[in-house]
Amino acid sequence: MTAPLRRHTEDLSWVLTPLLDLPGVQNAVIATGDGLVTGHSADLGRDGADRVAAMTASLHAAARAFTTAFTGEEKTALSQTVVESEHGYAVVTPAGENSSLAVFALPGADLGTIAYQMQVQVAALARALASPAREASRP
Repeated sequence: MTAPLRRHTEDLSWVLTPLLDLPGVQNAVIATGDGLVTGHSADLGRDGADRVAAMTASLHAAARAFTTAFTGEEKTALSQTVVESEHGYAVVTPAGENSSLAVFALPGADLGTIAYQMQVQVAALARALASPAREASRP
């Protein structure tokens, strides 16, 4: 039996559906680099999504600074940031220029599958955003 499809909100949230269908994935957010929500899973709610988006921006900034401290390289491109807790995993990956995709999964979730699907969805989002806008048809 398959789990019911969780609904999502916002314009870019279609990217989240395949992630939310993965076993153990609880919520997901698409956020701008300055911490604004551009899509989120409905179960998280707008207030929760706003908090996650703001923390995603801070987490990525801290991860870059942390890497720079170790390497001395100022221009660090992050591939993925993972936070593990007793409640599960927060996984954040860049989603194009000035945006990130964040997922929260329960302990025991398959992080390899989740990370792979996140990359697939980031690529789909990039293709969608690169598509030229359609012109209105004229009579």
